[in-house]
Amino acid sequence: MNKGLLKSWNDDKGFGFIKSTTLQHDTFIHISSLKHMSRKPKVGDIIYFEVATESNGKTKAVNCRIEGVLAQPQIKASTKPIKISKTSRKNSPLMKFITLAIIFSIGFSVYKTGFLNTKQTPVVTNANLESFMPASSNSPTKTPPTFRCDGRQHCSQMTSYAEALFFIQHCPNTKMDGDRDGEPCERQFGNR
Repeated sequence: MNKGLLKSWNDDKGFGFIKSTTLQHDTFIHISSLKHMSRKPKVGDIIYFEVATESNGKTKAVNCRIEGVLAQPQIKASTKPIKISKTSRKNSPLMKFITLAIIFSIGFSVYKTGFLNTKQTPVVTNANLESFMPASSNSPTKTPPTFRCDGRQHCSQMTSYAEALFFIQHCPNTKMDGDRDGEPCERQFGNR
């Protein structure tokens, strides 16, 4: 493969000459050897080419490309249209597999969002407050607040010991009982 500079170009006639340091004479180039390029050549372009000798002894550039210019994709027109029968398309194993995969993925997403998130979050009321309050608590009886699992996991997010105790007993993924002794947030609320 030779490399040269397009020294001259006649756009009306579609030919020019390439000057190369590796060849003794300038090489003739015709537009037909560049028809796959995305643009026409210009004087000053770097051309990569091979040299072919014609029957009259003259040389010409073949298999040419312009440096930095993309080649146009070769699209061959099909002479025969491809026919797909309706019965083969509907009954093909691939179509059955794709249909089943779509049905399965829709069903799984409905199951995942619908059934897995229907778990009821317990609510603390006066009637069941004693079930999660420590036995040693001698605080006066007040109307307790209602607690609900809402995604909080850490002691810094709790406002009371009762709330922290409720969360470790009823809510998943809490990180408030590091030593797993059933007493949450011991540093924050003291050892109860």
